[in-house]
Amino acid sequence: MRRDWSGCGTALVTPFTAGGAVDEPRVRALAARQIEGGVHFLCPCGTTGESPTLSAAEHRRVVELVVETAAGRVPVLAGAGGYDTREVVEQAREMERAGADGILSVTPYYNRPTPEGLYRHYAAIADGVELPIVVYNVPGRTGCNVDPATLCRLAELPNVVGVKEASANMAQMCEVCRALPDDFSVLSGDDLFTVPLMAVGGAGVVSVASNEVPAEMARLASLAGDGDFAAARRLHARLLPLMQVNFVESNPIPVKAAMAHLGLLDLHYRLPMAPARPASLEKIVRVLEELGVGGETASVEASA
Repeated sequence: MRRDWSGCGTALVTPFTAGGAVDEPRVRALAARQIEGGVHFLCPCGTTGESPTLSAAEHRRVVELVVETAAGRVPVLAGAGGYDTREVVEQAREMERAGADGILSVTPYYNRPTPEGLYRHYAAIADGVELPIVVYNVPGRTGCNVDPATLCRLAELPNVVGVKEASANMAQMCEVCRALPDDFSVLSGDDLFTVPLMAVGGAGVVSVASNEVPAEMARLASLAGDGDFAAARRLHARLLPLMQVNFVESNPIPVKAAMAHLGLLDLHYRLPMAPARPASLEKIVRVLEELGVGGETASVEASA
C-alpha cells in the first residue's frame, strides 16, 4: 500500500466566482498550470483550498475536476479532515469515489485529542478506505500535535504512508525523519522548511508558493531530492521572500491576492476569510515584482 509521495505537491487554492460559486473552469486551468510547471502531485481541498467552507458536493466536485485534469499525469492527494471521525471517514470515502489517489487528512481541531485518540482517529480512516493516507500535522492551526511516537504507531498501519509536517519545530522534524521507516514520506508543510527538512531525510513539500511559482518550487524539491544542496540553497534564498509574504496574513489570503495580481483568478474568498489589508497587498505585489513574476491582468482589489 505504500506509495512514494515525494517532490513538490501543490496545496491548491479554490477559485470562486463573484457570485460565490466554485469557479470550475479556473479549477481546471490552475491544475493544468501546475502540471505544466512540473509539480509532482496535487492537493485539492486542503485548508489552503478553504475546504471548511466547501459543501460536501463542492468538495467532491473540485476533486473530480482536478482528477480529470490530471488524467493520470500526476497523482492527486485530496484533503479530507476535520473534528468528527465518522464524518472524516465518509469524506475520505467520497474522495476515493471521486478518483483521488490518496488522502491528506488534517488532525482534528479544537477538541485536542490525546495521542491514543489521534491513533484511533487515523486508524478509523485507514480502515474506512483503501487509499494511502498522509497525516497533516499543523498544531499552530489545530491546537493538536502528532508526536513522533504516535506517528511511529500510525506508520505500522499499511496505508498510512506519510506526514505533512507543519509543526515549525525543526527538532521534531529531525526526530520524525530519524524514527520513521525509510519508505515513509515526510513532507514539509511550510515552504521555508523544504530544504532543511529534505537535508535530514524529508521527501519533499506540500507547497503554498507553488500556486504562484510551480516550476521554481518543483525545481527546488528536485534539487534537494538529488542532493544538490548548493543549488537548492541558492533557489531557496531567491524564493524566501515569497514564502514569507504568503503568510503576512492568514493563509490563503496572501497567495490568492498574489494569484489575482498575476491574472490567474478573480479574487474572492469565503468568510471568515477576508481581503488583505492595503499594506499587506503592497508587500505582496512588491515581492512579486522583485522576484520578476509578472502579471497585470487582474486587480488585487478583492471582495469576501
